[in-house]
Amino acid sequence: KMLKFVLLLSFVAVALAEPSIYFKDYFAKNDWEKRWLTSESKDDFGKFKLTAGKFYNDEEQDAGLQTTQDARFYAVSSSFDSFSNKGKTLVVQFSVKHEQNIDCGGGYVKLFPGTLNQKKMTGDSEYNIMFGPDICGPGTKKVHVIFQYKGKNLLIKKDIRCKDDEATHVYTLIVKPDNTYEVLIDNTVAQTGGLEADWDFLPAKEIKDPEASKPEDWDDREKIPDPTDTKPEDWEKPEHIADPDAKKPEDWDDEMDGEWEAPMVDNPEYKGEWEPKQIDNPDYSGKWVHPMIPNPEYVADDELYAYDDFGVIGLDLWQVKSGTIFDNFLMTDDADFAKSECENILSTTVKGEKKMKDAHDEEERKKREEEEKKTAEETDEEDADADADELDEDEEDATDMDEDSTEADETEDAIEQESAGKDEL
Repeated sequence: KMLKFVLLLSFVAVALAEPSIYFKDYFAKNDWEKRWLTSESKDDFGKFKLTAGKFYNDEEQDAGLQTTQDARFYAVSSSFDSFSNKGKTLVVQFSVKHEQNIDCGGGYVKLFPGTLNQKKMTGDSEYNIMFGPDICGPGTKKVHVIFQYKGKNLLIKKDIRCKDDEATHVYTLIVKPDNTYEVLIDNTVAQTGGLEADWDFLPAKEIKDPEASKPEDWDDREKIPDPTDTKPEDWEKPEHIADPDAKKPEDWDDEMDGEWEAPMVDNPEYKGEWEPKQIDNPDYSGKWVHPMIPNPEYVADDELYAYDDFGVIGLDLWQVKSGTIFDNFLMTDDADFAKSECENILSTTVKGEKKMKDAHDEEERKKREEEEKKTAEETDEEDADADADELDEDEEDATDMDEDSTEADETEDAIEQESAGKDEL
């Protein structure tokens, strides 16, 4: 009996230690369209395809959903058994690979209540949480963390910079039942804090007392002008004076050009506007601080983190240049389990795709070098041919000159002989 009891306790401990996996889709099978539904609220939503992209560790295991059409909205979602995160840790994790070197587009997910009509999902559909990277030009490269609270979508007040390269990166959001959170990128903490402090869930705990005001005789001037200080008699000097080194040009004509005046220059003796020196204010009352009172509109909420219903995860986004691959979707209550899953992705998918890309880049580098070398050799051959042609032309010109010289000599000899014959006659 004791042994059975111990075994029972062991089974219970193991069961309690097992993480709750609310949703997991790593696209290991090529049947994603059975699980992900495209919204029918528009007829021109962009299409996804299942692919590992150009670089990968395992082409089948690393496949994910890739956007395929430029300048399109995308709207797909997948449902799961509805759950509430009350009293539990909520972990949302997925990977994003912008292998198109994205210039403007979303890379985030939305978590919806199970009541969402997936076929009618739009950008205006109410969601619980929106999380993930968003890039648009050099000015927007951030991680969104948006919570819906009492009908309002609340943006995080801190800046979290996202990754903007072409590699796979894993984004993790951890929301804890003590109203704290963590955002991790590739298992490294990118931001952490409290929900109440970093979002405007609640109004301020305190407000300025509307009944209080600064007393009329309150003097908050720390320094005042010295009433005994007087301006020196020689203080007043003009700011600008005629240039003493200037001379009237020799070609200046007073009748034509008018009366000549020297140009004005800064006066080195100018001291500016005189002000009395400052002294400590003997009547200084200190800095007046407006009294604060409890805000009557503030009501504490120790369940800011909690939602009654999660039931759908969706990709509702816009992309100017398509090519982003989404993969490794996970929702659980166990941060350690998510961390372990992320480590596996980093050590296999990420490491393997980097190795493949580095090999590709090296091959491309060698090809460029060979092409540059070939181009240089062809240029050298062309230059050599041009030099040879020029040499041949020079030799032909020299031959022609020799022939012209010989003909000239023969002509001169003939003239001399003819002249000599005439003399003999």
